Amino acid sequence: MDLRINSTTTTPLSGAGLARRAAAAEAPDTQAGFSSALKGALQSVSASQNQASDLQREVQLENPAVSLEQTMVAIQKAQIGFQATLHVRNRMVQAYTDIMNMQV
Repeated sequence: MDLRINSTTTTPLSGAGLARRAAAAEAPDTQAGFSSALKGALQSVSASQNQASDLQREVQLENPAVSLEQTMVAIQKAQIGFQATLHVRNRMVQAYTDIMNMQV
């Protein structure tokens, strides 16, 4: 499970680089990029949870090809991914609430 979002830059941005990134963020196609990145991350978390569930079922059926250690690691990865997703969701809801409460 990989929740990292690949960046086009390999070095930290500073000064003009930040300004270019901010200007690019205002482009209309950026929303589609964020949406697809978020969708990919959610699909990755879902796939991780499905894999952990499948491994757990195989251990319960005493499949000799599936180890308990492998299953426990998959379950922990799925839990961490879900917790990260939950934190991102909470931050997004908080940001939305903050923006909606701003006075114009």
